[in-house]
Amino acid sequence: MSARQVVAGIGRALIAVGALLLLFVAYQLWGTGLAESNHQSSLRHQFDQQLAHAGHPSTTQPPLCPNVPTVAGAAAAAAPAEGQPVGELVIPKIGLDKVIVEGTSTADLRSGPGHYTGTPLPGQAGNAAIAGHRTTYGAPFYNLDQLAAPDPICVRTEQGWFIYRVSRTVIVNPSDNSVLQAAPTNELTLTTCNPRFSSAQRLVVQATLDAATPAPSAPHRPAPPASADGLAGEQGAALPAILWGAALVAVGVAVWLFGRRRRHKWAYYGAGLVPVLAVLFFFFGAVSPLLPASF
Repeated sequence: MSARQVVAGIGRALIAVGALLLLFVAYQLWGTGLAESNHQSSLRHQFDQQLAHAGHPSTTQPPLCPNVPTVAGAAAAAAPAEGQPVGELVIPKIGLDKVIVEGTSTADLRSGPGHYTGTPLPGQAGNAAIAGHRTTYGAPFYNLDQLAAPDPICVRTEQGWFIYRVSRTVIVNPSDNSVLQAAPTNELTLTTCNPRFSSAQRLVVQATLDAATPAPSAPHRPAPPASADGLAGEQGAALPAILWGAALVAVGVAVWLFGRRRRHKWAYYGAGLVPVLAVLFFFFGAVSPLLPASF
């Protein structure tokens, strides 16, 4: 093999890698949003059923936040199972209206903003904490940096509407979970990656319940245990990405070998592009959980 052929092969390999990276960026920015939209539809349907069972109107009408009847506080209640709807999060200033899911694992945050398990539920005494993606999976917290005191943040649960007012915005390291610590008053903490398209830091917006009367007392809840993940949440496993990557290489090589000796090889390559793209989609889906959970 001549030096010219080696250089040409390296050039083709670099072009292929560049194309893969561009496709992965497109998947992260738009493909993940389609998945989040489907999950949100399912969660909203479940939450509507919960509201109906509790005797409240569904969420199908645009919320009137912040001009809704305010609940001063809620008694302690058990959190739903992981992956189940917790409530509805509405932030008028940034046009956000999403159903909150229980949990902050990679799978949970694919569905929408996730409630940190171990913190109080929204409306209850203490520091209720919610994480959300900044640039992927619908990017619910894309414009979280635009919030400032005293912007309203509204949460609806089976117990009613709770209106919080932003009190401060801070930036911390991903390993710093001090913002999740217990609080004596009704507070809400929102976390996401910072800056956009990076996971180097965490943007934290904290708010206090806007109510004229104190909330009912609630049992003491210990702060979430410190972990290596901190505010990053749980990341996915590498094995599925490795297996799908191997499948992608196998399918790509098979298409190339099948078409290279055919007279109309480009027609075969075109037809083979369909299974390659299908496997590529699942490969990207397996790689995506390896990124920080709130990226």
